[in-house]
Amino acid sequence: MGIEQKTGEMGIVTAKLEDLVNWSRTGSMWPMLFGLACCAIEMMSAQAASYDLSRFGMELNRASPRQSDLMIVAGRVSRKMAPVVRQLYDQMPDPKWVIAMGDCAACGGVFNNYAVVQGVDEVVPVDVYVSGCPPRPEGLIHGIVTLHEKVKKEKLKEWA
Repeated sequence: MGIEQKTGEMGIVTAKLEDLVNWSRTGSMWPMLFGLACCAIEMMSAQAASYDLSRFGMELNRASPRQSDLMIVAGRVSRKMAPVVRQLYDQMPDPKWVIAMGDCAACGGVFNNYAVVQGVDEVVPVDVYVSGCPPRPEGLIHGIVTLHEKVKKEKLKEWA
């Protein structure tokens, strides 16, 4: 009995390795929540039943950087907090991604002074920016979908 008799009319599916790996990475991102200000409330509501980030494979929000591969920075980052953000980012395993949620995380927002970092991209590399003050949960979901599209286009050469 050959494989044709065992599979019937199902046929054979082939795919590239990098497509399968990227697909699995988008379906199993574990975010590390880093809520610093009012944007954190909107980030929490995106996890609630109304918006349900579980459909994207983000059921568990990690408090440990060693168990997460996505950092969502929600809110303003002070100069004193910047080294902590960088340390947590460095403890995350590769590959890792960052979403800057809100105007304060993206560009300092209305806090144009010496105590607030004018964008978290001064501290860690940011992959996706979610705008708004505070951004709606739909905006965060759109940012996550945008990140998924970016991850799906990664090439095997970029992994090394």
